[in-house]
Amino acid sequence: MADASALTRCRVVLVRTHYAGNLGSAARVMRNFGFNELVLVEPIAATESMEAVMMATHGLDILKNARRVNTLSEALADCAFVLATSGEIGGLTRKGYWGTPDQKLPVLLDALDRAPVAIVFGPEPSGLTVEEIASCHGMIYIPAADDYPSLNLAQSVAICLYEMRKLWLARQAPVDVLEPPATFAQQEQLFIHLKKALTEVRFLWDFRSDGIFHVIRHVIVRAMPTHKEVRLFHGLAKQLEFIAERYGITHPIEGRPPPLRPKGDFSEP
Repeated sequence: MADASALTRCRVVLVRTHYAGNLGSAARVMRNFGFNELVLVEPIAATESMEAVMMATHGLDILKNARRVNTLSEALADCAFVLATSGEIGGLTRKGYWGTPDQKLPVLLDALDRAPVAIVFGPEPSGLTVEEIASCHGMIYIPAADDYPSLNLAQSVAICLYEMRKLWLARQAPVDVLEPPATFAQQEQLFIHLKKALTEVRFLWDFRSDGIFHVIRHVIVRAMPTHKEVRLFHGLAKQLEFIAERYGITHPIEGRPPPLRPKGDFSEP
């Protein structure tokens, strides 16, 4: 399992952020998804403003400890891999350099095991400049609707950090060791036993029996039962046989069911 603190080495860099609410909201979602290093490049909004504080909620420590720098290069100096974010995928930005979060973030996550990495978000009015995007190692593009692709800054942060955490969690999950399915022979033994038991309790008793059991058989086959599940069905069949023997339920003769006992009569035969 990877280092549980790995996500804390992924830096969130906000460049020339204009609105205090976005600073606070970004800090909050960082806390939601397990990130804690926030770097602000030439911030216009103040982290101390009431709006920022109110929006930060439980991310207030992240907001208060945010580091302020004067240049993007300073914010990224020790990072091994950096992704910019932008809604602009034309012009000088080459296809292949940009991709959706699920396409670009796996590379960032790979680098995270060895060194700090960063995701860079631009200012609300205009986004990152072409030069700022080009200085990064790749670019994340969120495929929003064509008629209104512009996302709020804090929403963009939330989407990217959610996708990053989802990828990270997938790598933490232990690989399930699946129990192999029961063999053909084991399943056939089950079907013989189960059909006998269902017959003894009069669930199967007339010309429709083969058709009904065919459905039951294929429901079980589609599930690819394991050895343990086959044993469970054998237990069910044994219990049905016990009920038939205990309460005198016998298979009909000549296709007719035997007379039913009066309701509530469970006396010995």
